[in-house]
Amino acid sequence: MVVLGLDLAGVESRPTGFCMLQDDLTVETGLIYTDEEIMKLILTYKPSVTAIDAPLFLPKGRASLEDRSGPHLRKCDRILLNSGIRFFPITLGPMRKLTSRGISLKNRLDAAGLEAIEVYPGGAQDVLGISRGKYNLDGLKNGLIRLGLKGLKDSLSIHELDAATAAYVGYLYCIGEYSALGDPSEGYMIMPKSEKFKPY
Repeated sequence: MVVLGLDLAGVESRPTGFCMLQDDLTVETGLIYTDEEIMKLILTYKPSVTAIDAPLFLPKGRASLEDRSGPHLRKCDRILLNSGIRFFPITLGPMRKLTSRGISLKNRLDAAGLEAIEVYPGGAQDVLGISRGKYNLDGLKNGLIRLGLKGLKDSLSIHELDAATAAYVGYLYCIGEYSALGDPSEGYMIMPKSEKFKPY
């Protein structure tokens, strides 16, 4: 089993972190930029699942990102809100570009017959009881090591560590230790299994 975690940037000019995680939890991380680099990586390794830190679906009842009359929140977002986990709504500000890029990437993986899941490393870090990188980068790295990840190098960017978190959530998904937040007719966000998530 190989899992790919992606901390997707909203635009190709900014770095996207990636983490390739083996079934013994050994990792390899790095930074890439373009959609073509991402697809080349995925098609080379053909991971069991690609866990993407980006919105991969729109709120039910919203035709497009440009549909200003549609809802801003998805069911998974409302569950996060009700569980006290902070996030940025997908239709606001720079999240719009990230959402558009995430949906486009998922469509390409679907067309290639490869599975992609939406994950949220910041929320997963909260659930797992480890630091978010924007508050404590070393704390995040040490938390991932405590979870069993092996091969994390000394100087890693927040993008790589969030990608490693995404890959770990993808690993939990593959072994059935996950919570699927959302509505099947809309889409799911995959998170570590927890009783923290309350229905809204």
